[in-house]
Amino acid sequence: MVKEWNPDLYDEKHAFVSKLGEDLIELLQPQSGELILDLGCGTGDLSHLIKQSGATVEGLDASKEMVARAREKYPDIQFRPGDACSLNIYERYDAVFSNAVLHWIKEPEKALAGIWQALKKKGRFVAEFGGRGNVNNVTRAVMKCLREMGHPVSDADLPWYYPSIGEYTSLMEEHGFCVTYARYFVRPTILEDGENGLSNWLDMFADLLFKNYTADQKQMIFGQIKDQLRDSTLQDGQWIVDYKRIRVVGIKEE
Repeated sequence: MVKEWNPDLYDEKHAFVSKLGEDLIELLQPQSGELILDLGCGTGDLSHLIKQSGATVEGLDASKEMVARAREKYPDIQFRPGDACSLNIYERYDAVFSNAVLHWIKEPEKALAGIWQALKKKGRFVAEFGGRGNVNNVTRAVMKCLREMGHPVSDADLPWYYPSIGEYTSLMEEHGFCVTYARYFVRPTILEDGENGLSNWLDMFADLLFKNYTADQKQMIFGQIKDQLRDSTLQDGQWIVDYKRIRVVGIKEE
């Protein structure tokens, strides 16, 4: 099932995704004159920041709706729809940058092969994505609720790929990258919009799990999930989700 993205909900209620990725640009170290691909560019905010370094940026995203919004916001940057698993680009970019995208790709080998192919010799791949155990508390609450409703969900049904750092860096090496940086870290993340934050998160990021439910059923389910998590996850009126992240840098070897 294809994930659909709502650019309004993304920009209005989930701006933290791009905001928390801003310091990833420091790891990228974009240089004037470079050509950089922002893979999974969303609505273009990080592409815009990268461009301020003097580099030329191209944004690619699987969602045509997100690409359309990025073009509206930043008409001076080239954005286009495309699939990370079938880039079909050859030795074009000095760097490929990706924030909060690769955990949506359950065939990481295809993505890494395309990224390697798209890079020039000695080009670099810089990324952040969800690592093993990411949003585990929310995931378990969702699975428990759906199981109690008679619609059990297994780990294989979840739309995310959250590898360990060893698993992912090994895949990078298998695909020709020299891994020069790898970090796994815990980052408790405050959701925007107070009490509504968790419902917004579920509606944006876990919507594939609720495709077969009506709007009223979804709100009932969201309420049950929130009741399960309230004591552990709601603090001073804000939902704080157990994000666990991986950051990597890989160099395309000759």
